[in-house]
Amino acid sequence: MTAQPVTRRPSDVSPGAVWLALVIVYIAWGSTYLGIRIVVEDMPPLLSAAGRFLTAAVLMGSFLAVRSGPRVLRVRPRELRGAAIVGILLLAGGNGGVTLGERTVPSGLAALLVAMVPLWLIVLRFAAGERPRLLTWTGVLVGFAGLGVLVLPGGGAGGTTTGIVLIVGASLCWSVGSFLSPRMPMPTNPFVATVWEMLSAAIALLVLGTARGERPSDFAEASTSSWIALGYLVVFGSLVAYTAYVWLLQNAPLSLVSTYAYVNPVVAVLLGAVIVAERLNGAIVTGGVGIVGGDARVVEAERKR
Repeated sequence: MTAQPVTRRPSDVSPGAVWLALVIVYIAWGSTYLGIRIVVEDMPPLLSAAGRFLTAAVLMGSFLAVRSGPRVLRVRPRELRGAAIVGILLLAGGNGGVTLGERTVPSGLAALLVAMVPLWLIVLRFAAGERPRLLTWTGVLVGFAGLGVLVLPGGGAGGTTTGIVLIVGASLCWSVGSFLSPRMPMPTNPFVATVWEMLSAAIALLVLGTARGERPSDFAEASTSSWIALGYLVVFGSLVAYTAYVWLLQNAPLSLVSTYAYVNPVVAVLLGAVIVAERLNGAIVTGGVGIVGGDARVVEAERKR
């Protein structure tokens, strides 16, 4: 989900509450990759993603309307446009690309490829005129070396070339959306922004899914496990974890919140190996250590700025 630029930590916030929220983000977002893999086994990938975000948007929007009145969802046209652009990049391009890619790429490998997002963001900041620290660039180089190990033909990491390209493209979409989010007019309330982002992404995914030949009738043969996984993605991936994430951005140091970037892929790799017996070989370990280590170095270097 989109990161908000302002972070503060009130003195009355319990450290236990902060760590509980962190654990929720670590596990819920780390497990979404396994959930996606189970969904795409017998569900149309883009239409299932559209259903996920549409359902989550309706649930979150209904909660906000009941709590604060329907007027809370009103936004100015320029804010709606900003939310739509960011939502399409993050959720349609980002999550949608991952969903397509996981048809042929193991969930753990997908998570490691997506973990490149903090490193792509440094490249985008540099292209925009910022000058990150030398330590930051060290982390970026280590991370890209790890990426090279994972995508090297015949390297043993698994997955098809098409699937890997889709997921790398998805990580770039997520990075561009994250980069643009604080630079575009957006609804002030982050939860309202998320509702419109998810609705915009759902519409885009519905159009793209229909264009590639997916049909609602494709859901007829979906297994119970796929429906359960889709429900898990709606409730825990799109609602619970995001709520915890936004709360953390308002109540915990950003350097601590940012640790999800290198914890999520570890959770995803372990779950994939334990639950669906995905391969945990030398290429996955070496490339994963490079990417996760690069993320950690970038987060640490940026924290000291």
